[in-house]
Amino acid sequence: MYLRRKIDCFLAEWKSDVTRLPLIVRGARQVGKTESILQFARQHYRNVLEINFVSQPYFKVIASEGYEVDTIIRLISRLKPELRFIPGETLIFFDEIQEYPELATALKFFKLDGRFDVICSGSLLGVHLHRISSLSVGYQSIFEMRSMDFEEFLWALGYPEDFAGSLLENMLTMKPFNLSEWQILESRFMDFILLGGMPAVVEPYITTGTFEKMGITQNNILQSYRDDISKYAESLDKVKIRAVFDNIAPQLAKENKKFQMSKVAPGARSREYMGCLEWLKEAGIVTQCFRLSFPELPLEGNFCADKYKVYMADTGLLVAMFSQEVQNDIRRNRNLGVYKGALYENFVAEALSKSGYALYYYKRDDGSLEGDFFVRDAETIVPIEVKASNGQSKSLRLLVASNHYPDIKYGIKFIHGNIGQVNGIITFPYFCAFLLKRYLQAKDEERWNGGKNKNIDYTADGVFG
Repeated sequence: MYLRRKIDCFLAEWKSDVTRLPLIVRGARQVGKTESILQFARQHYRNVLEINFVSQPYFKVIASEGYEVDTIIRLISRLKPELRFIPGETLIFFDEIQEYPELATALKFFKLDGRFDVICSGSLLGVHLHRISSLSVGYQSIFEMRSMDFEEFLWALGYPEDFAGSLLENMLTMKPFNLSEWQILESRFMDFILLGGMPAVVEPYITTGTFEKMGITQNNILQSYRDDISKYAESLDKVKIRAVFDNIAPQLAKENKKFQMSKVAPGARSREYMGCLEWLKEAGIVTQCFRLSFPELPLEGNFCADKYKVYMADTGLLVAMFSQEVQNDIRRNRNLGVYKGALYENFVAEALSKSGYALYYYKRDDGSLEGDFFVRDAETIVPIEVKASNGQSKSLRLLVASNHYPDIKYGIKFIHGNIGQVNGIITFPYFCAFLLKRYLQAKDEERWNGGKNKNIDYTADGVFG
């Protein structure tokens, strides 16, 4: 069973571009890179050559005599004479390239040669490719693949491709979902929280309708991450990287979600763990959210590099990192308990990151005001609050209303509830988080075109006044 992914459209567009460059698809282990590439290849090429440097390690010599295309093809043919190279009709797919990253240097020569299309894929490419002195800069394109987002999950459940458009229409017109629709989507959202977006976890759920072996598969993926740390973390202390990785869930579960290296190990200091988080980020396992110095434009460059929160790139894997007792309570009883805030916040961080946002938060030094995330539209900063309960939002109200934050005109709150708006604060259900970027872009276009939405108050006291 193939689960449709957003990379499918990207690959089709890449193929239709006559100036296409050799492509590198990078991403964490088991996000579905190989399956998506092979699905595309079989549909668009007469001849597909797949070389996997893990299952076929004997191919790790094909660039030993140089990077010219004819030289590489000659060595491939020597190792596997039955392969055919048909100019203009062949895709060469180099998989698990992290085992042989030197091959990336050959991409320039494949582009200049022009006879064959090339796609490379692998895990930990962010960790490995920086080691290559020549990476064919200007002769390659890179696509970052992540685990499935909520929209792809809905596709897997059989929802039509344009279903997200109907959700977005509700958001833009401020029309609350009817009760039955909201309940169904909320249930789907809770399933996604538990499952996450790893295809190996989602596919059995789609085919059987049950959560059977979900935890086993998630734990196997987490163990593969730990194995990768042991195998590939060459220049860093592997024990320290493992310690940072294993501390993500416990620290997220606390009220103060700022990641503290001092909690990783007794007497641990940040400078002793330099590079550990960067390694996990480059591996696609975690995302990092930096604390703003002050909530003002521009966001980039206006943050504290030594103050941050850390989220798992896949919320289902975060669930699997909790103790077995907690996992059982969450999965069997849907009782998120004290972990509710961590899970909802991680989900929104995941949705924003997969939409292409860099992550920022703010907390005043005295702790009297904070915001979970900050993004921007064309003109302003948009503070985002993720509420584990549907209570008051004192910090968000202050950020929107106070003259001390002139770059903020309105705020957005994700809740266990419906669409609404009060005093410059717009509320959306959690499951709408993946649409936030499209929502803000649509509002920008509306303002540029001079349009007015009758469901939103544009007066001085309203959202966009």
